[in-house]
Amino acid sequence: MSSSDERQQQAVVLLNEGARLMHAQRFAEALPVLERAYQLTPDDPDVLVNLGGALIMTAKWSRAVALLERATRKHPRHDKLWLNLAAAYLGRLELSSRSRQDQAIAAYKRAIEINPVAPNAHYNIALIYAERKDWSRAIAWFEAALRANPADRDAARLLAKARRMHAPEDED
Repeated sequence: MSSSDERQQQAVVLLNEGARLMHAQRFAEALPVLERAYQLTPDDPDVLVNLGGALIMTAKWSRAVALLERATRKHPRHDKLWLNLAAAYLGRLELSSRSRQDQAIAAYKRAIEINPVAPNAHYNIALIYAERKDWSRAIAWFEAALRANPADRDAARLLAKARRMHAPEDED
């Protein structure tokens, strides 16, 4: 077995362990495991998705953005990388700047171009517009979220709320 094959095999073992830890919501433990996988295979899209996710879940937004911007340049048609990049740009919605929100919206839209039912992309755009109290756009994106995933109860609930907020006040 060549050295390259051994590195790839070791990276797969690390990736699987990191993914298991991520699934168990043990993000801080997954991070160093996934960083080792990344050192072995820095261009592997599965490693990049998982490492980006671990960085996001441990609130290492700047590191996640740097990693995922590079990853999306290397793999421009990988919707999960764009979804993670959007989440990294956004950070905590209530604390994110308008420019970061705009970057997140653009990345979510790119994910949707690649995969029209990209998981939670429509929903997250709707949340950004709801945070801005741009109710007409929030409504349109919550409706799109429900078309992408008709079983999304949160989107249905928040759509109803956005419609109430958008409705003109009853005049006395």
